[in-house]
Formats: sequence, structure tokens, C-alpha cells
Amino acid sequence: MTPAIVHAFRAASAAARLVPPSLSVPAARGLGRLAGYLDRDRRRLVERHLRRVRGQDLAGRDLRRSVDAVFASYADYYLQSFRLPSMTPDQIVAGFTEEGYERISEAREAGNGVIMAMPHLGGWEWAAHWLTIHHDVPVGCVVESLEPPELFDWYRSFRTSLGMQVVGLGPSAGTEAMAMLRDNRAVCLPSDRHVGGVGVEVEFFGERTMLPAGPATLALRTGAVLLPIAVYDRPGGCHGVVRPAIATEREGRLRDDVARVTQVLAAELEVLISAAPEQWHLLQPNWPSDRDPASAPGAGVAA
Repeated sequence: MTPAIVHAFRAASAAARLVPPSLSVPAARGLGRLAGYLDRDRRRLVERHLRRVRGQDLAGRDLRRSVDAVFASYADYYLQSFRLPSMTPDQIVAGFTEEGYERISEAREAGNGVIMAMPHLGGWEWAAHWLTIHHDVPVGCVVESLEPPELFDWYRSFRTSLGMQVVGLGPSAGTEAMAMLRDNRAVCLPSDRHVGGVGVEVEFFGERTMLPAGPATLALRTGAVLLPIAVYDRPGGCHGVVRPAIATEREGRLRDDVARVTQVLAAELEVLISAAPEQWHLLQPNWPSDRDPASAPGAGVAA
């Protein structure tokens, strides 16, 4: 029997394609804000993440509005993603602007693939779809496995329909990602949250935490170009930003090189996230202090 949550996602996807944006966008953003008020634990986490980015003096009305904006943006992300299969190629292209695409094009000329290291920010599926239909760039992604498995299967099929090759995070993910890079794909890797496998301790927004070792490890082992990338929502579409490639030449032991490159990537992610922290869809604990609130910097600052 198909789990109820899968039916819910199918229904939401169908509604997103049928209801005009003039109605669906404000409705989705309103529901997102409501969800943020009802889920107090996630709201507190978002407050903490925003204050890491914008400063510990973020409080009161400004903090509440920023948190509301995160939940509204997250709902808008789902809406815009679910609309993509019903949009024409012309609509996809017209709704996307970019800075730095030439860095992806130049990286693919080397033939070793491209690692697009991204934060959980904005609508990356729109960017991936734009790459496939506008520039004929084959795209792959390694994403967190979801529970129940039927929901992951539904999402895999949805993203496959947008032209992506989808790999679930697990024991074989590294091998499958290397195969995609050998095919000279542009591979999307969410890189701002460690959810399993090998991690690297870094300083990220002023605190020590773990980030995934995958982007640096793959770049060092395959010669693929490592590009920090973010996709920002804007009215009617998205805007992609491609930062300069991170240097990934070997300097010593692989373990040390992975740690060095991951720390550089963390600094790049800080730049990308700081440009639009209200679009950062990180609703989970990401630092050790998130599980021990009393130990967090600025823990006594009133929200």
C-alpha cells in the first residue's frame, strides 16, 4: 500500500501545475509561514541558523520576520519545483538568470565532470532543468535518502523527469558519483549539512561542525572541477550564481587535502548563504550546539 505521504506529495504536485501562480504562490507562502508557527522546534532551529548568519543581535520583530521568510521560501521552493514539468522550455529559460555559467562550460571542456557544491538554498531543480534543456548539459545529483522509501522513489522519478540522474546517499553513492563524473556530467552535491558517511570537521559560521567530505574527495580523486554554486529565488523564477573553482591540487596526504579543501568550500558556502539567508532551507540541527542549546554562542540573547 502506498503511504499517505506519497499521495500527499502527488496531490501537491498536481495542484501546483493546475492552480495559476497568482493564487498558488501567496497560498503556498502563507501555508509555509503557518507551518513555521506550528512547528516550534524547527522554528527555534531556524532562529539559531539565522543568527549565525546575520549576527547574534538579530532579535524581536526582525528575527520573527526572517524566520517567517524562511518557511515561506521553503514552501515556495516546493511549489516552483512541482510546477516545472508543466512549464515549456521557453518558460524555463525565460525564468532563469545567471552569473558565471561560463565556469561550468569551461570546466566540462576538461572532460572530468563538474562538481556543483551547493547549499540547501533556493530552487536548484530549476537550475538543473535549465542546464539540460538550454545548454544540453547532462546533470546528476546525490541526494539524501528519504523515508518511507516510496517517497524517495517518487522524488527520484520526479527529478528524472526533469533530466537528472539521481543517486541516493548510501554505501554506493561515491562509486556512482564517480561514474557520473567520468561521463562528464555536472553533479549537484548538497554540501552544507553532514547526513551520513565520511565527514570533515570545519569552522562554519563561527562554530565547529561537520560537513560532508564527498565534494572534496571526489574532486581530488577524479580531477573534476569543484564549483561552489547557489540558486536564488526571485519573482517569477530563479537566479544562479557560480563562484570561481576551488583549487584541488594534491599537496600531501589525501585526508589532509580533503580537510583543507572542505574548509575552503565552507567559506564559499558562507558567502553564498549570506547573500540570502532567508532562502536557506536548513531546518535540521547542523552544529553540535544545536543539540545542546546552552552551549551555543549567544544562547542568552532573547529571541
